[in-house]
Amino acid sequence: MKFHGFFAALMAAITPASAAETLSGPYAAQVVRVLDGDTFEARVRIWLGLDQTIRVRLLGIDAPELRGPCPQAAAAARDALARLLGDGPALLTRIAHDKYGGRIDAAVSLPNGEDVATVMLGAGLVRPQPDPAQGPVCPPFRK
Repeated sequence: MKFHGFFAALMAAITPASAAETLSGPYAAQVVRVLDGDTFEARVRIWLGLDQTIRVRLLGIDAPELRGPCPQAAAAARDALARLLGDGPALLTRIAHDKYGGRIDAAVSLPNGEDVATVMLGAGLVRPQPDPAQGPVCPPFRK
């Protein structure tokens, strides 16, 4: 019984620190597949000879959901992100745990230095990271 109390206290003490942990990067990533207009899977080299496949959410933007109220806009955003990233390399910086878990948030840039989120915003396919009071993510978005 004492062990369970100690374990619970230990978890409570370390959870906030690990949730707030960030990595500045850069980490080289190879795009595996695009999931939607703001999320993709990538294979990231995390150590010598050690790669990890992880879901990456683009930091600072929000795209329409494929199963949401505007599926055509969601598909357009997903397809645009797939064309932009291709199957090529990308660079991840400002990496943090995503609030929903199971993925990371990161600033993502292309080999030519372009910021992927900025390109998607400029195309009017996504909106800046939302305020929950804004409601569903549907266009038109301001460029």
